[in-house]
Amino acid sequence: MALQFIFGPSGSGKSHYIYNRIIEESLENPKRQYLILVPEQFTMQTQKELVMLHPRKGIMNIDVLSFERLAFRVLEETGALSQELLEETGKSMVLRKVAQEKKKELKILGSKMNKQGYVSQLKSMVSELRQYEIQVEDLDKLLEDVEDKPELFYKLKDIQTLYKGFFDYLEGKFITQEEVLDVLAQRADQSEKLKDSTVVLDGYTGFTPIQIQVMEKLLKLCRQVYIPLTMGRGEDPYRLGSPYGLFYLTRQTVNRLCKLAEEMGTSWSEIWIPQKGEKYQGRFRNNEALDYLERNIFRKNYRPYAGKEKAVFIREALNPQEEMEETACRIRHMVRKEGYRFGDFALVTGDMEVYSPAARRAFEKYGIPCFVDEKHSLFMNPFIEYIRSAVDMVVENFTYESVFRFLRCGLTDITEEETDRLENYVIAMGIRGLDRWDQEWVRFYRGEDPEECVKLNPVRQRLVDMWRPFAEGLKSPQGTIRTCCQALYEFICRNQIEKKLKLYEEGFTAAGEMAMAKEYSQIYRIVMDLLDKLVEVLGDEQVRPGAFKEILEAGLSEAKVGVIPPAADQVLVGDMERTRLKDIKILFFVGVNEGKIPKEKSGSKILSDLNREELEGPLERLGLALAPTAREELYTQKFYLYLNLTKPSERVYLTYSRLNGNGDVISPSYLVSQTEKLFPQARQTQEVPMYTENIQGALEQVARELGGRQEKSPVFQELYAWFQKEEKWKPWADRLVETAYYVNPQDAIGKAAAQVLYGRELENSATRLEQFARCACAHFLTYGLALKERVRYQFTMADLGTLLHNSLDLFARKLREEGISWTQLEDGERDRLAEACVDQVVAQAGETVLLSSARNAYTVKRAKRMVKRTVWALQFQLRQGRFFPALTEWAFGPWDNISRLDLELSPEEILHLTGRIDRIDLCRENGKVYVKVIDYKSGNTQLDPVKMYYGLQLQLALYLSAAVELEQRRFPNEEIIPAGIFYYNIKDPVLNREDVKDPEHPDREILKKLKMDGLAAREPEILERLDKDLAAGKSIESLAVPVKYTAKGTLAGNSRVADQEQFSTIMNYVNYKAKEIGQEILQGKVEVNPFAYQKECACDYCPYRNVCGFDEKIPGYSYRRLGTCKPEEIWEKMKAALKNTTHREEE
Repeated sequence: MALQFIFGPSGSGKSHYIYNRIIEESLENPKRQYLILVPEQFTMQTQKELVMLHPRKGIMNIDVLSFERLAFRVLEETGALSQELLEETGKSMVLRKVAQEKKKELKILGSKMNKQGYVSQLKSMVSELRQYEIQVEDLDKLLEDVEDKPELFYKLKDIQTLYKGFFDYLEGKFITQEEVLDVLAQRADQSEKLKDSTVVLDGYTGFTPIQIQVMEKLLKLCRQVYIPLTMGRGEDPYRLGSPYGLFYLTRQTVNRLCKLAEEMGTSWSEIWIPQKGEKYQGRFRNNEALDYLERNIFRKNYRPYAGKEKAVFIREALNPQEEMEETACRIRHMVRKEGYRFGDFALVTGDMEVYSPAARRAFEKYGIPCFVDEKHSLFMNPFIEYIRSAVDMVVENFTYESVFRFLRCGLTDITEEETDRLENYVIAMGIRGLDRWDQEWVRFYRGEDPEECVKLNPVRQRLVDMWRPFAEGLKSPQGTIRTCCQALYEFICRNQIEKKLKLYEEGFTAAGEMAMAKEYSQIYRIVMDLLDKLVEVLGDEQVRPGAFKEILEAGLSEAKVGVIPPAADQVLVGDMERTRLKDIKILFFVGVNEGKIPKEKSGSKILSDLNREELEGPLERLGLALAPTAREELYTQKFYLYLNLTKPSERVYLTYSRLNGNGDVISPSYLVSQTEKLFPQARQTQEVPMYTENIQGALEQVARELGGRQEKSPVFQELYAWFQKEEKWKPWADRLVETAYYVNPQDAIGKAAAQVLYGRELENSATRLEQFARCACAHFLTYGLALKERVRYQFTMADLGTLLHNSLDLFARKLREEGISWTQLEDGERDRLAEACVDQVVAQAGETVLLSSARNAYTVKRAKRMVKRTVWALQFQLRQGRFFPALTEWAFGPWDNISRLDLELSPEEILHLTGRIDRIDLCRENGKVYVKVIDYKSGNTQLDPVKMYYGLQLQLALYLSAAVELEQRRFPNEEIIPAGIFYYNIKDPVLNREDVKDPEHPDREILKKLKMDGLAAREPEILERLDKDLAAGKSIESLAVPVKYTAKGTLAGNSRVADQEQFSTIMNYVNYKAKEIGQEILQGKVEVNPFAYQKECACDYCPYRNVCGFDEKIPGYSYRRLGTCKPEEIWEKMKAALKNTTHREEE
């Protein structure tokens, strides 16, 4: 019964020495049992190594085990394994159940249980407590010591509640992984397997308290116990020293084991692996630089390396992806040029989450086989999502999110096109809840084909019928975990999921994606095992659907799949702590940045570092401990860094990034500066040219040089010439050239295509013409290709505008029907009628979004307020003048000879102008008819002559032209005179106290804000008909129209007026502009030509911004920048354009 330590620095050959010694002893004593205990993830590699070292290539009396596997061997031998092992998935599900039951008792942790990953953190906490032999009673004592720290007290109380509830539930039924070693320590004395055996514990840097207990039994029962431990040459392993020392972890382990041996009366001895001479077979016997690295890294009093051999390199990259691209390129280069095999390389990192996918992408690009040593979570696998979303449909009652998560997972019999159509309808109509899904759909939304409902109803019914039996099983009043699992299992079988997953597996296999094929081959069995375990552990527990969902998700979140390395010759990619590196020549240590190296503390984060520091004293008084804090692990990680850096036999590359994935600046880790101090020449600046290692790299080099403006290099010329000669790659090179010299095409679809899309007779509204003037491409996409944004079940500003317009139209019609004049309407009756009109418009809309929420109901109240304010202001404006509303919401177009407004584009083509004028006011006096056109706007629109000139504001002037045409036909014997064109902006302004200049008449300030904007006829006799206050040219500002007289009786400079000649010019010009736009539409113009004017541009709020490809950086793309002009200049430009048109027509 003896203990022997085998000391030596990393790479000295400790494992090699003890394995050879055990092999020799096993051959000499074939009946004796030899056990080699290593961490679980190292068992297979160790077995392989022993077989390779053994002269007979077989290890008959040598077993390679982990502590856990040894426990099962002994428990099987002694018949002590009466309880079933509860695996990690089962632990999560039991903890979730216990948390549900104890929710009211949990003061701090209860509110966090639904956070993703929190159950896993709690499971780590329970495992940690068990590993460190902390019992429920110990937690009672700790609680007494921390009563003065409320946050820690209640957190610890919550942990105790869950800890006790967890093990109370398991008692007599299950045993956890951590308890297995407890049972092993109790039953080891009964094992014949352990008696007189020889045991080696290799690959351990330290031991937990429960492992120490097991070792106590091993020291008692076994003939010999060997423990190889890493210790620097010349160091004293028995002196504990500072906890910040590089080898403190080893010293601590030695100290504990020596104390244990002393208590047991067991002798111990040591062997140091020779570091020099013929017997030295260490890893660095032929590498002076790496030997220097091992002897000096993280040590004091070092000197910079002065040798000639270069084996340590440091590289900086822009970001993690570029870092991996350069690494892959370098590996490929060394394999091709220096004769290495892929199996000679390993890549480790402290951030697998970032570098694992980056490595996969880069290695695939360069054709490098690799094995990523990590277990892949299945939580986002489509089958897992299928299950989760199906359960969510029950729990959440058919919410939009749960239904379309279910349909989008690719495992239903509803096609992708059917799903798209369903989703469009559901979003547009606001379908929520099973009741809406379970009834026939009959309503259709704006712009939808009325027949779409007929097509969608069978699809809707298939979905509901598919899901209903599962929902009924899950909602059973007497439901248990067993009945819920049964319902889920039947749902999966009924929909033939196993068969569908098999098809996916075959597809991935055919595509050569073996990792995905492996995942899909295992996922069904993993889920079935999970359901079996759920029934076994919690089967008869009564549960509601919501609670079942939480327990199921706790299990699904633990579902992981490991992949066996598919080939021998491949690059190993792994975590700096978990992955075991063996017989590698070159190590790439990537992601050496602050925050990643040192690595963040793993394990449970429920107890913070501050909490752990506060518990150190109370734990020490009880003779207990917890896992190290982040500060303590910082020094432990130095030891792991040392172990990693000393694994390769030939070279070490340290690489780091300047930016992270979000583009934020990140700093290199302290390891970079430490290494650079040792090896001042380590920093590498010369890159391996990527274009020499694979075709894609060469194509990228061509693309880079094409994208530059400098003279092309000889490398580019050679590469480009090669691609031009290769038939397979010539099209790729041509496409790169085409892209590099891409300019905005002057797009046109041609006259023939335009006629197919639009016909020879255009029916265009002013809005459509303005859209073309804003951007021809946007017009083409909207009206030519009929693209449209998805209709959503929400109340938008456009919907509010429609509600206000319709309410004002109804108000005017009711007055007309009842024969009531606007000006004679009493205030109370006016407000009552305004509210009634809004109510009627809302009621006519039927079951709409307006009634779907309290917020939208408030919008209706707001609309009533705005309509009341509007009719109050409109009534005032009418009372100020002599006009009366003759027509409201008057539609004109080719369907009516009286109202039609047609423009001939060519002898064979015509433009029918269409529109709906909100209000036409007339004043008939002395054989003259004065015409005023008003357009209601729910925004803050102002008339701008510059926009009118460029075709961006044609609406009011075209409406005036149509109104004048109408009145000329209605009153052929009277003179028709334009009186003005105006926008009335519907709003309910709020005044600040300082805005009210006349406290006795506060309404005047409101009326100023509600005054119409536009152009009024400047003739005095017309102005006084628009507003009686403007009579006689006295000094006054109109509250009805944008006109003001100065004290001298002249029109102020900011008055918005035009004489009759100018109105005639405007009407003629907008007709000309409409005709010009119509001609360009039928010529097939679809150019991407957005306007920009002042602070506005066509791309603002354009739904096609990601479609058209507009980019000012690309030659040929630019905004049409419209200059500002004074009003008189605009009139002259309009006249000039009309004059030129007349000359062309005469010619």
